[in-house]
Amino acid sequence: MKILITGTTGYIGLRLIPLLLQNNYELVCCVRDLNRIPEDYKGHDHIEFIEVDFLKPDTLHNIPKHIDVAYYLIHSMSSTSTSFETLESNCAINFKNHIETTNSKQVIYLSGIVNDNKLSKHLRSRKKVEQILSQGNYNLTTFRAGIIVGSGSASFEIIRDLVEKLPAMITPKWLNTKTQPIAVSDVISYLSKAILKTKLFNNSYDIMGPETLTYEQMLLQFANVRGFKRYILTIPVMTPKLSSYWLYFVTTTSYSLAISLVDSMKVEIIGKPSNINKLLDIKPIHYKKAVENAFKKIEQNSVVSSWKDAINSTNLNDSFGKHINPPKYGCFKDVRSATIINEQPTLDKIWAIGGDTGWYYGNFLWKLRGYIDLLFGGVGLRRGRTHQHKIQTGDVIDFWRVIYADKEEKKLLLYAEMKLPGEAWLEFKIANNQLYQKAIFRPKGVYGRLYWYAVWPFHGFIFNGMLKNIIQP
Repeated sequence: MKILITGTTGYIGLRLIPLLLQNNYELVCCVRDLNRIPEDYKGHDHIEFIEVDFLKPDTLHNIPKHIDVAYYLIHSMSSTSTSFETLESNCAINFKNHIETTNSKQVIYLSGIVNDNKLSKHLRSRKKVEQILSQGNYNLTTFRAGIIVGSGSASFEIIRDLVEKLPAMITPKWLNTKTQPIAVSDVISYLSKAILKTKLFNNSYDIMGPETLTYEQMLLQFANVRGFKRYILTIPVMTPKLSSYWLYFVTTTSYSLAISLVDSMKVEIIGKPSNINKLLDIKPIHYKKAVENAFKKIEQNSVVSSWKDAINSTNLNDSFGKHINPPKYGCFKDVRSATIINEQPTLDKIWAIGGDTGWYYGNFLWKLRGYIDLLFGGVGLRRGRTHQHKIQTGDVIDFWRVIYADKEEKKLLLYAEMKLPGEAWLEFKIANNQLYQKAIFRPKGVYGRLYWYAVWPFHGFIFNGMLKNIIQP
C-alpha cells in the first residue's frame, strides 16, 4: 500500500513516519525543499521524497497517480502573515484538486476541535480547510484534537518553561479556560489506525484525553510530576497583548506564536464524545502520564520532533536552497582557520555546538546577545536544540537555523534568525586537516553597516576563542 504524507518535516509528520514504516507501508513524503530530507530516512527503501509546494500548483505533478491514502498535515500557528487563512485555504484547494486526479481512496486530516461558536482565527481556518477537503471525490476522515502533549510540542514546552522557571505566577484569567489535552502518542495511534477503515469514511471525530482540565490544573499537575510546588494567582486585568508578552519573555515561544496561543486559549475547547475509541481500540492516557512519557523521551535524548524545528517557525519559508551558498559580494566577512590534529573530535564538537553545550568561548557574551535579541522581539537563545549530538537541515540551534549539515562532507552552515539589520551566516568546514570558520554578514542599508562596525571589536576574541577551543582535543 502506498501512502502520501504532507507536512513531512512537521511535528506530527516526523512521528507518524516510523510507525507507518513498521507496518510495511510504502511512503511518498512531500517536502518543499529536498535539502530538508530527514537524515534518518535518506536512501530508505520504502520512502520516496518528492519536492512539492502546495502553494505552487505546478509542483504537484511530482505526486504519483497511484497512491492509496493521503495524510493532510499542513497547518501553521504563525500569525506573522495577516493572510495566513487565505494561504491555508489555497493549500487545501490545490491539494484537493490534485488528489482527485490520483487513485487515493482516503484522505486523513488532523484538525483542531471546533465545536465552540466562538473560534480563534486559527480554528476558523482549520474548519474552513476541513470544508474544502470534504468536497473532494475521495473519502475524508478528520480527527480534531485539542492541546497535544508530548516532548517537543509547543504546549508542552511552554508549560515546562513556566513551571520550571517560576515558583509563583501571576497569570491571566484564561488559565481558567477548560480544555481536553491529548498525548501525542494517542494522536499518532488514531492517525495510523484509520487507514482504509470504511466506517470512518466521510466522518469527523473529536479526539481527546480522558480528563477535562483548566490550563491552571495542567500547570499544577505538570509541577507535581516534576516534584515542584508552584503557586498561581489569576488576575482579570491581563489583556491578551500583555498575556502574549508574558508568554514571550518567560517561555521559548516566539511573540507571533504567543499571540496565536493566547487567541486560542481564550476559547473553551471541549470535544464531542463518539465511538471512535471503540472503533480503533484506543484508550487515551491521562495528562500526567503523557507528561511522564514526554520526560522519558527527553531523558533518553530521543525526542523525535520539536515545534521549534518545524518550518512554520522560521521566516525562511523553507527556501533553504538559496541560502546554502552565502553571497560573495557586498558582505562583511570574518574568516579564520586553524590546523587540527584529529578530525573526529573536532567534528563531534562542531556537531554538539549550541544549546546546553554553548559556543565554546564567551558564553556570557552569547547570552547577552540573546537577551538583546529578545528585547527587539527576536527569538534569543531560548530555543536551544532538539538533539544533543545530531544535526540535520532545518533544525534550530539557539538563534540559528541549520541550512546545511553533512557530517561526511564535514560542513555545517547556519543562518541567523535573530533580529538583524541584514542577513548573517556562520560556517564550519574541515578540509586538509584545517578547520575553516567563516562568519558572513550582508548588511541592509546604513544601519547594517553601523551594526557590523559596532560588533566588530568583539569578533576578534569571540570567534578566535571559539576556533581555538573547538580544535582542542
